[in-house]
Amino acid sequence: MRNWQGKRYWLIGASEGLGRELAFCLSRAGTEVIVSARSEDRLKELVEELPGKASYEVVDVSDRAQVEEVAGRIGDLDGMVYLAGAYWPMKAGEWDNEKAELMAEVNYLGASRCVGAVIHPMMNRGTGHIVLTGSLSGFRGLPGAIGYSASKAGLMALAESMYADLRNTDIQVQVANPGFIKTRLTEQNDFSMPFIMEPEEAAREMFEFMGDEEAFKKSFPFLFSLLFRGGQFLPDWLYYRMFPPRD
Repeated sequence: MRNWQGKRYWLIGASEGLGRELAFCLSRAGTEVIVSARSEDRLKELVEELPGKASYEVVDVSDRAQVEEVAGRIGDLDGMVYLAGAYWPMKAGEWDNEKAELMAEVNYLGASRCVGAVIHPMMNRGTGHIVLTGSLSGFRGLPGAIGYSASKAGLMALAESMYADLRNTDIQVQVANPGFIKTRLTEQNDFSMPFIMEPEEAAREMFEFMGDEEAFKKSFPFLFSLLFRGGQFLPDWLYYRMFPPRD
């Protein structure tokens, strides 16, 4: 298991929900935590509450220059965790270009910018840890998930390509794919959300996963994840019968 004591981790998208709770997990384990998001007030409150060494940097992941500037100011890192996310439920017949673009901007391109800002220093040092947050919805397209499923699928493929390139180095790449987590984003859903998790529970799952220096991918909750992972192997006619259009 990973030794967290004295390590420096940058958590992007940490002002609330899963990111906030993961910051507590890491801080309690002895890690210096740098938290980022767009809301300075929430970041200030979080840093004051964390039990260990902590600081914050306001960052908008849609601004590449700002991401690179903040990464340079932070300096050497042992790890970076990307947790920022944007979500609106959206059917193809209710397409909203602004929301679809924002989901792609935050969920995929934001992750790409943050990876690009830390990967070269890690390569130069010969060590590092990059964790990306995917979603069970990224395994295969779902009804009512235009924009979100596609952006998470892109992020998950990004993690897989990075892992393929770096798996024989001392830079560990991981991707966590959670199901429903009780946040302000999922409050928008008007459908049943099986196995929905509290942010604290999801953070514990993710922290345990991050501590495994051999693991690449974790999808959770386990039983719920079987439906989505197994769906990759189903023929189209059966898969789309299982996931009919939403009224």
